[in-house]
Amino acid sequence: MLFDTHTHLNDESYTKNELEALIQEIEASQLSYVVDVGADLPGSITAIEHACTYPWCYASVGIHPEFADRTKERDMDTVLELAKNERVVAVGEIGLDYHYTKEFIKEQQYWFIRQIEIANTLRKPLIIHSREADQDTLDILKAQGVFSKERKSFFKDGLSHTVIHCFSGSKELALEYVKLGAYIGVDGPLTFRNNRKTVEVVKAVPLDRIVVETDAPYLTPEPFRGKKNKATNVEYVVRKVAEIKGISYEEAARATLENGKNLYCID
Repeated sequence: MLFDTHTHLNDESYTKNELEALIQEIEASQLSYVVDVGADLPGSITAIEHACTYPWCYASVGIHPEFADRTKERDMDTVLELAKNERVVAVGEIGLDYHYTKEFIKEQQYWFIRQIEIANTLRKPLIIHSREADQDTLDILKAQGVFSKERKSFFKDGLSHTVIHCFSGSKELALEYVKLGAYIGVDGPLTFRNNRKTVEVVKAVPLDRIVVETDAPYLTPEPFRGKKNKATNVEYVVRKVAEIKGISYEEAARATLENGKNLYCID
């Protein structure tokens, strides 16, 4: 009854043995679905391979902003073709990241826009990475029609089918995204003792717009912080959501499972 809506089974840091053990653990767990998120072309291809192998796995494809200085126009052709696969439920993880460097900002923005165009062309959901780039991310999403009536008409429920992954902004920004028709993704940092900001976000955002993620092998939640993360640890994110919302774990699990299915248009 759990859905890890953002994990990286394709990440090269998993050894072959680790990945085999993780897949067995997922299949024996409460996880119903995971989305294996691509951050570059090799990872996107591997994610599709996983999605075509395991019925509980879906894929997303895209090029993360950290690769903006190495991305070429021909790579967009590849993303477009990969995204047409029936097991691909989203374009992403794409966006802006100004944390480590303010070089290549124009390149980041350009490739972000190009991949939004692909998602709009194929009528696919979007997975957005935004780190220390809140205003630019929002401005680009609006300018590219991500929250437009036209894009919302692609989907039965009239939402934009866009998730702001590992949301790190203010509750005011989160509520603005919700008003625009987006989902808010929360991860392991929600469980950290000093993370009051994201707790306030979860308090403020309606439960039906929250999706849970691990971002594994990164962002490991308490009580395993410091170890390599895995998709099954999404349970601890759900438990924290339940605690904050004052509801049972089972209710939080069911709600976030349905939210993930709705976001990615999984019947």
